[in-house]
Amino acid sequence: MALPRDRNSDLNDPRVRRTQAALRRTLIELVQERDLSRVSVADVAERAGVSRSTFYDHYRDVHELAEAACTAMIDDLIDAIPDPGTQEESTDTLLTFFAHLDEHAGLYRSVLGAQGSARVIDHVRRRATVAAYVGARRAATGGDGPSPADYAGGVPHDVPAAFTAGALIGVATDWLQHGCPCSPAEMAALTRPLLAALYEDARPQS
Repeated sequence: MALPRDRNSDLNDPRVRRTQAALRRTLIELVQERDLSRVSVADVAERAGVSRSTFYDHYRDVHELAEAACTAMIDDLIDAIPDPGTQEESTDTLLTFFAHLDEHAGLYRSVLGAQGSARVIDHVRRRATVAAYVGARRAATGGDGPSPADYAGGVPHDVPAAFTAGALIGVATDWLQHGCPCSPAEMAALTRPLLAALYEDARPQS
């Protein structure tokens, strides 16, 4: 009897990465048109121009694809935004964060909500904790210091960073679930003062 295919075994194959990226992009497009719960494997496969069997070579179902799409976007976002040093940079960073969530609100609302994905929520929390940890240290040294890439495996236990990440995710999730009633700029302006003390007072722990 043939063994089931290990879907992680071909991750270094450019064709596999291209197919997975195409499926993620297709799902993001579809969620702009309808709720995630109304998107089927057949919908994604047809829009992406692949067979359903090809879809199942990479993902078990639409929900797993949504998890992959969200984690990939969060990784790209956190790697791209500047570390918050000055007050202005902190506001710009928050604006970038909320603008990204707003652009993909349908997808994030589905995976971060009450019926969403615990795996995505944990991934977002961990990446946000790294960003907060790195940002506080770079702010304390005037812009010099580690980068998020230095903490790919996570950061040491750091209460201010964990508190900041948890608070930011909580605010963002509540905003998404209420239909984004404030603009990303308003959310950045409202959130920055609440987080500023943590960024300013955080110090490297021994």
